[in-house]
Amino acid sequence: MTIRLKERREELGLTLEEVGKLTGVGKSTVRKWETGFIQNMGRDKIVAYAKALRINPMDILDPNNSISDSMVDKISTLSSKLTVDRQEKVYNFTEQQYNEQNKIIPMTVKSEVELYGAVSAGTGEYLLDNTPELVPYEGEVPEHDYAVIVNGVSMRPLFEDKQIIFVKKTFEARSGQVVIAYYDNQAYVKKYVNDEKGARFVSLNKSYDDMPIDETHEAEIIGVVVL
Repeated sequence: MTIRLKERREELGLTLEEVGKLTGVGKSTVRKWETGFIQNMGRDKIVAYAKALRINPMDILDPNNSISDSMVDKISTLSSKLTVDRQEKVYNFTEQQYNEQNKIIPMTVKSEVELYGAVSAGTGEYLLDNTPELVPYEGEVPEHDYAVIVNGVSMRPLFEDKQIIFVKKTFEARSGQVVIAYYDNQAYVKKYVNDEKGARFVSLNKSYDDMPIDETHEAEIIGVVVL
C-alpha cells in the first residue's frame, strides 16, 4: 500500500506539495500517508486524497484493494483496445469532462435533506417505506437518489455514528464498493467483497465479523454510497 500510493502520485506527475494543496494539508502529512500513517485520517481527507490520486477511497483504507483496478486504469485498458478514431472520441469526451470539472461548480449546499431512515454499521436497521423525514443538514450535497443516517461504528474511519450519507440506487455493485444492503431483512452499510473466498459484506472496523452472502442468508444490494 505504501509504495503504491507514492507510485500513484508520481505516475500522475504530482509533487507532495501539489497533493497537499488538493487535500488541504502540508506535504509532511502527505508523506506520512504514503508511509502508511492513515489511521487518524478524517473522511473528508480520505475522499479529497482519493480524488487527488484519482482512485477509490477504499484503495486508501484497505491495503487489499488494488490501485491498478482504479477507474482511470480501467478506462485506459479498455480505450487501448479501440481503433484510433474511437480513441480520439474518448479523448475529446474526457477533455470536455475535464474542462467542465475545472469550472469548479460547487455542489449544492442545503439546509435540509430528505432522510429515508437508518442503516446499521453494526446490528441492523429498518429503512422507511417511502416516507422520508426532512432533517437539517449542513454541507455539500452530492448528486444522489436518497439519504440515510448511519447507526454504529463498524464503518469507521469512513463513516461515523449518526453521519448522514448519500446513496445512488442500484441492485448491482463491484467488489470493493461501499453499499447499502438488506441482509436478513435489515438494512446495513458495508463494503461489498466478492473474491476467491466468496461473496460477503465487510466492516472497515475489524472488530466486526464479515457477513457471508450464501444460501443461508437473504441478501440484496439496494444502493451504492456516493463517496
